[in-house]
Amino acid sequence: MMLAVEVASWVLILLGSFFTIVGAVGLVRMPDIFTRIHAASVTDTLGVGFLILGMCLQAGFGLVTLKLLFLLALFFFTGPVVAHALAQACLHEKIKPVLAEDRRGHDRPRQSNEDDGRQP
Repeated sequence: MMLAVEVASWVLILLGSFFTIVGAVGLVRMPDIFTRIHAASVTDTLGVGFLILGMCLQAGFGLVTLKLLFLLALFFFTGPVVAHALAQACLHEKIKPVLAEDRRGHDRPRQSNEDDGRQP
């Protein structure tokens, strides 16, 4: 049983390390602030989540595990809020995302009433 807990904890720690490294690479490689925010939020939720869960298994049941679970809850509640607030601040400052294509439909010219045959 002890071997299974040890293996599970190291699998979680390795998964957390992988997502943390992927998020760090994403911070460097992404083209604009919005995609960088997304990469950082992946690091917060998946990377830190798996790392803390792995450390909880390593620590066993006790006060250390309780503190680690408190930190995990803190990350899960504050990470998305911070990412959303940062994205809203960027939008407020009129920072536009870099898009390959705009799928919102705002780039199409508007038709006037004369073009569609309807009466005003």
